[in-house]
Amino acid sequence: MQGVWIHDLESLEAISQDDSARRIFLRMSAMSQEGTLDTFLRELNVDPELDDETKATLSELGRDHSFLLAVEDYCRRTFVIH
Repeated sequence: MQGVWIHDLESLEAISQDDSARRIFLRMSAMSQEGTLDTFLRELNVDPELDDETKATLSELGRDHSFLLAVEDYCRRTFVIH
């Protein structure tokens, strides 16, 4: 079980440290809470500029409401102003 937590923390940390990824996942979390994420995911799936792997990954993670909330919470709790 500990290995799962370490992997989760590493994933959350990687997202929080990547400005683009952080913005995407925080926006997806907000859209999920507003009920507008499905529209975004449908548009994402027909975007010709994204490869199929990226589309699949974002769609899978976007449908995981718990993950999006965890990303939002982790980013909020670990945000440090330098």
